[in-house]
Amino acid sequence: MTKETDEAVIRCDGVWKIFGGRADQALQAVQQQGLSKEETRDQYDCVVGVRDASFEVRRGEIFCIMGLSGSGKSTLIRHINRLIEPTAGAIYIEGRNINEMSQKDLRQLRAEKIGMVFQSMALMPHRTVLENVAFSQEVRGHSVKERNANAMRAIHSVELDGWESKYPDELSGGMQQRVGLARAIAADPSILLMDEPFSALDPLIRRQLQDTFMALSAEMKKTTLFITHDLDEAIRIGDRIAIMKDGVLVQIGTPEDIVTNPADDYVADFVAGISKLELVSAGKIMEPVASYEQRRGNADMTGWPEAHPEQSLDDLLNLSIATQHPIVVKIDGRPLGVVTKNALLRGIKGGADDTGAAA
Repeated sequence: MTKETDEAVIRCDGVWKIFGGRADQALQAVQQQGLSKEETRDQYDCVVGVRDASFEVRRGEIFCIMGLSGSGKSTLIRHINRLIEPTAGAIYIEGRNINEMSQKDLRQLRAEKIGMVFQSMALMPHRTVLENVAFSQEVRGHSVKERNANAMRAIHSVELDGWESKYPDELSGGMQQRVGLARAIAADPSILLMDEPFSALDPLIRRQLQDTFMALSAEMKKTTLFITHDLDEAIRIGDRIAIMKDGVLVQIGTPEDIVTNPADDYVADFVAGISKLELVSAGKIMEPVASYEQRRGNADMTGWPEAHPEQSLDDLLNLSIATQHPIVVKIDGRPLGVVTKNALLRGIKGGADDTGAAA
């Protein structure tokens, strides 16, 4: 998956959320004295939910926020459509500061721009699949013909054709989650907010829904903020990932960046068991041709296996098995770099090699 443009559809600038009766005092103390979450709780009887969070989500991007329970990720996502008011900071949707919106404008934003999918779908048991999917448009006053047509398109997109007249209690958990996804996209919002939507499902069903979601995202070009506690899920679906701890965004980067260059021990512990074979690319571990030739002399690369900069470690390993030569990395026939066997081994063990030198 690739972001559509560099335009920031969602932007958070220095967002804080402190819960408690003395939130303003606690905020001032935390900002001036650097109090920890525990110190803030002990001294002010307040809980720091989000601490000075700043990030952007680009148009067409899937941006995953990952953290353990209590890290603040669900609190943060609820700021994006102002279900929660920030203690400080600003949230922008397509350049508009939603903190400054009237209730009328905010309702319009939620209705027209934002679709929400949560772990608990809260489907109405007395309504059919079609009626559940069409409900949000019913509230907005769309005609029966229009809302049913939109709902049927959404039902088809999540592969529930033939189930539109069934009731929620006739569906499996995975199917109910598909209904929730269909409901969110039926009105064609430009932004999706997804808070651990697949976490309660069995692994196989969860993976199938991830596949469905990724295909829909690519086709419909939705800008998505996706919350999860599962790093494997974040890596699989995210264009970029933010790791959150105690209300703080510890690191933001591509899945490859997060896995190969963890910002601290906390992130390193998270990524310790993640395989790098499909994450690390040739472009990340290659040594520039000029540097390689400076160390080894001008090289005749005839007969060397070739790879594209975006090919994975797994691809490179397969290429290297049948040859003693390094791999030359090219774009449009132009050599960019060289990947030696030592660089491959370093890539498997620890990702990118900062020096670029490979013996």
